[in-house]
Amino acid sequence: MVLDPRTPILVGVGQITDRPGERNDPDEPHEPLGLMVRAIRAALADTGGSSSRLLSAVGSIRTVRSFQWPVPDPGALVSAELGIAPRESLCSSNGGTTPQAYMADSASQIASGRLDAVIVVGAECGYTRAKAHRSGEWVTWTSQDPDTPPAQPFGIERPPATELEAARGVQVPVHAYPLIENAIRMEAGWTLSEHRARIGSLWSRFSEAAAANPYAWFRSPLSAVEVIQPSPTNRMVAFPYPKLCTANIQVDQGAAYICCAAETAQAAGVPKERWIFPVSSAEANDHWFLSERAELSRSPAIRLAGEAALELAGIGIDDVAVADLYSCFPCVVQIAARELGIDIDGDTRRLTLTGGLTFGGGPGNNYSSHGIASVVEALRNQPGRVGMSTGLGWFATKHAIGLYSTEPPEGGFRSQNVQASVDALPKRTADTDATGPAEVETFTVTYGRDGSPDRGIVACRIGPTGRAWANVTDRGQLDALMAAEQPGWSGTLGPDGTFELAG
Repeated sequence: MVLDPRTPILVGVGQITDRPGERNDPDEPHEPLGLMVRAIRAALADTGGSSSRLLSAVGSIRTVRSFQWPVPDPGALVSAELGIAPRESLCSSNGGTTPQAYMADSASQIASGRLDAVIVVGAECGYTRAKAHRSGEWVTWTSQDPDTPPAQPFGIERPPATELEAARGVQVPVHAYPLIENAIRMEAGWTLSEHRARIGSLWSRFSEAAAANPYAWFRSPLSAVEVIQPSPTNRMVAFPYPKLCTANIQVDQGAAYICCAAETAQAAGVPKERWIFPVSSAEANDHWFLSERAELSRSPAIRLAGEAALELAGIGIDDVAVADLYSCFPCVVQIAARELGIDIDGDTRRLTLTGGLTFGGGPGNNYSSHGIASVVEALRNQPGRVGMSTGLGWFATKHAIGLYSTEPPEGGFRSQNVQASVDALPKRTADTDATGPAEVETFTVTYGRDGSPDRGIVACRIGPTGRAWANVTDRGQLDALMAAEQPGWSGTLGPDGTFELAG
């Protein structure tokens, strides 16, 4: 194949993990800007080519929005540190799909000739911030004049929950995802013991993957029992998840990648053995609010986006040698594996390369940059193979899937948004007036930091198209919800948004 000079290529990836106790200079100030710059320099070194030539070709710097460093234009500060002046600076909306969405857009812009090279970068210093907070200190990071013109926006910002969902307690991921996890159990009919064993075994394997990943935040493998059993160091967060089943955002991590045209890579002297080709990409959102989704244990958007990405690449899922599935909570991996057709009990390297957001680290919106970097590094050791990286945002709402290879794609890079196909699927609607007898579709029980259960969140299907949300506060009923070995609960919806278990 004669390679089109505008073929987009991933030429360099960089990951920085500043684990406590392993820093060269413990007194060195740690902030997102510094981690971003270090990650970019690591990516430049990873190319094996001329850093100065690559930097001079960069026409766009694209930052992943930081949870803890909300300056107007982070890309401008990063560019100043690197001594470059790209013609555009982008900053994303919130969402873990951002790194893959940036990749798809960057590859398309490069193929069209609009851009020659792009830098994508993100970082968080959640550990440093949390440590300072615990000690009553205030961290001071590089600031920017608030009147600075903001970076060009990328993506759409939208609340993750309806007012009703939020009122019932579905406001943050650690309360939303356990609802999805228990919906999986309800559909499968697993007993409590079976369910706990499955979660523990899956996340134990993820901890083993993190132990083999030099960039992981937590590198000690854990047994299934250690993962799922509550303890003083593994407090319950929301049933059935203790802390070790949730995303760990208290990390100091940064990651970056550099994508450029083939002719730019050649001019910069990047060895061809470093080249990784974006092959295809697909995106879609599930029905945005949990209230609207036909089945809380499913993701049509992952299925349809996966089918599209594979079809664009001309391959099947069995041709994917390695994958890093977005993995903030165990339910997400279970759903993605089922929708994509990956054996969840098979080779762990087709599920995760990083160890996921619990063990590899969950640096806010930027986790998938680490996933992409890990796929790139794995493929360089497996010439001719294909790898997959996925991104996810909000409450398993936003989805992006990318395929990569050491071989250029026939017909060039292609991407597709399959939103219209998802939007055409049936929806449920929130029933705000439902009262009387109802069957529990799914539930969770949230915990306070003192280790005590404080509120139950219950979802019930109402008729063929409705869904009602309610709360349980009675301690005896909360214990009964969590203790039942067999799934299946019924009760009564009250007019005040309460739910009382039958019997």
